Amino acid sequence: MAQKLVEELEADERARKRLAKILVPEAVSEPELRLAIINAVLRDVATKDDIAKVMEEIEKAKTATKEDIAKIVEEVEKVKTATKEDVARVVKEIEKVRVATREDIKRLEERIDALRKEIYTQITELRERVSKLEGAFTQLVERIGDLDKRIDALDRRIDSLDKRIDYVTKVSWALTLSVLATLIAQIIMRFLHIG
Repeated sequence: MAQKLVEELEADERARKRLAKILVPEAVSEPELRLAIINAVLRDVATKDDIAKVMEEIEKAKTATKEDIAKIVEEVEKVKTATKEDVARVVKEIEKVRVATREDIKRLEERIDALRKEIYTQITELRERVSKLEGAFTQLVERIGDLDKRIDALDRRIDSLDKRIDYVTKVSWALTLSVLATLIAQIIMRFLHIG
């Protein structure tokens, strides 16, 4: 019979409401029933400790992005009147943000390490190139020094040749003049013998 009564109440909403109106005043007037109802309601209401835990989680999540913080602030406003289920949901969201932030930091650290390795490799290659260039430059300076010495030697030879050419030119002129003088003298002597 009780089972049938429950089924009928489940099927008829109006009858349920009427029964509640009859039972609630009775329940409220009974101290033990009233305490049981209050305890049942309180189990679903967030406590100060629950809110304090959420605030701690918020402090831990300060490294989150602005969007994540905005979401958390929005959730905190809701928490003020939230039930324990809402608090649990907020805590899960905060944990997701914390995990996401950790993953972002880990990815950034990996990327920084990769960039550091790449920069180190490029610096090493650059040092090797600079070292090769320094070697080539030293060889070039040595060759230029050798060329300067050769040019100096050539200048001295050219100066020596110029002096020799001047001497040969002077001797040539002297010989040419003496030959001409001898020829002129012979011509004059022939004219004098003929005449």
